[in-house]
Amino acid sequence: MFEFHKTSLVLQQSSSVIVHAPVKINLALHVVGRRPDGYHLLESLVAFSPDGDDLEIEQADCDSFSVSGPFATSLGSDSDNLVIKARDALRSASGGSFGPVAIRLVKKLPVSSGLGGGSCDAAATLAGLQALMPTRFGPVALLRCAPTLGADVLMCLAGIYQKSALLVRGIGEDIETLSDFPVLHLVLLNSGIAVSTPKVFARLERRQNAPLIFKRNAIFSFDHLTSVLQNARNDLYEPARCIVPELEEMLKLLRKSGARVARMSGSGATCFGLYRSFTQTRKAAEEIARHYPGYFVLATTTFGKFEKMPHDKINESSF
Repeated sequence: MFEFHKTSLVLQQSSSVIVHAPVKINLALHVVGRRPDGYHLLESLVAFSPDGDDLEIEQADCDSFSVSGPFATSLGSDSDNLVIKARDALRSASGGSFGPVAIRLVKKLPVSSGLGGGSCDAAATLAGLQALMPTRFGPVALLRCAPTLGADVLMCLAGIYQKSALLVRGIGEDIETLSDFPVLHLVLLNSGIAVSTPKVFARLERRQNAPLIFKRNAIFSFDHLTSVLQNARNDLYEPARCIVPELEEMLKLLRKSGARVARMSGSGATCFGLYRSFTQTRKAAEEIARHYPGYFVLATTTFGKFEKMPHDKINESSF
C-alpha cells in the first residue's frame, strides 16, 4: 500500500492541528472496465499540489464544525460533508477512543470540480485526528476508514503522507507511489459550474477502454512526461463536455496560453494546463484571470522531484 511518513502537511500545535489538504489532479484517467457491483475500474496517474483546503482540529467540550473561505457557501448541509463523516467513521473504527472535537474548514477549492476537494478534506480529517491523538489509534484505523468514505479518499490519504505522484488502479485501492516523479507546474481552470460525478459516469458510453501505458521505471524528464501524457487521456471528458460545453473553451484557453498539455481533471469541470516553468505558469494564470475574472484560476506546483539543471544548479525558471 503506502507508508505513513511524518508530513509537513500536518502541523502540530499545542492543543490543535492544522492540516493542509492537497489538491488531487488526474493527469490521466482511463476507464478500463466495470465490476458486477457497478464500480468502474480505473487506471489513473495522479499528482498532488499543496494548495487545497485547510482544516484546523482541536479537542473541545462538544463536537462542532464550521466552514469559511471563498467556496464555503457552495457546500451542502453539514450532515453530508465528508469531514463530518470522516470524524464519525474514525471514532467508530477506533471504538470511540476520542471525544468531542472542533473542526474548522477553510474551503479554498470549488465544489464538485474534479480536484478531489471533499475526498482530500476527509483524508485530511483522518490524518489530523491521528496527529492530534496519536496514542488513541494508529494507521490501521485510517486505512480501514478511508475506503468507506469514497473511492478517492485512500489515494488522497496517500497524497498527504507520501507527497508524491501515484499510479492508481482498480476502484482506487491499488496504489503505487511514484517517488521519482518530477515537480509539475500547472494552471488549474474552472468556469464555476459544478459537475456531478454520478451524472458524468451515467453518460459514459464505453466502459472497456484501452489501458494507461505507463512505464514505472522511466526517466521522468519534462519532455518525456509530456510525451506520455499526450498519448494518454481522460475517458470522462466527453460525457462531462455534454454537461459542461465550456470545457472545450477552457482547454483552448490553456493551449493558447502556452500549455504543453491541457486536459480535464477527474470528472470535471476543472481543466489543467502543464507548463515547463512556474514563470510560464504564473504568466498564463494572470493573463487568463484578467480576461475571465469570474473563473477560478490557480497557478500551482505539484509535489515531486526537480529536474537536475546543468552543474546541478536549479534556477528560477525551474520553479
